[in-house]
Amino acid sequence: MKVAIGADHRGYRLKEALKAYLSGQGIEVLDVGTDSGESTHYPLYAKAVAEKVKSGEAEYGVLICYTGIGMSIAANKIPGIRAALATTPELVELARRHNNANILCLPGGFIEPEKAQQLVDLFLRTGFDGGRHAYRIGLIQDLESCE
Repeated sequence: MKVAIGADHRGYRLKEALKAYLSGQGIEVLDVGTDSGESTHYPLYAKAVAEKVKSGEAEYGVLICYTGIGMSIAANKIPGIRAALATTPELVELARRHNNANILCLPGGFIEPEKAQQLVDLFLRTGFDGGRHAYRIGLIQDLESCE
């Protein structure tokens, strides 16, 4: 499995912790940056991770900024991306099962590495239920072509 990961300066430390954790689990991590705690701009990393997921270079993505909100907004501008800000196991599971989320967004300023690891594990091992939810994903895809 390949996971693309990116963060701005406010999510850098959590990104590094998750990158080490995922690598230790045998998961290939594609790190798109940032590479320090120096101030930068979250949409750059949201786009980079979203493009890796959209192209199939990575199966899933993880994005981290201070709140996770900016990353989720930016990533969801890319057609084919369903980025979910989820901070509890229940929300993570539903994001995968019902929304077929392909990017998990996390709030680097509000979550400890151990909890983030738990959420990422759950995200990566939870499948999509399909059925009525697949129809709804189709409706979302229709929205992507609206002008």
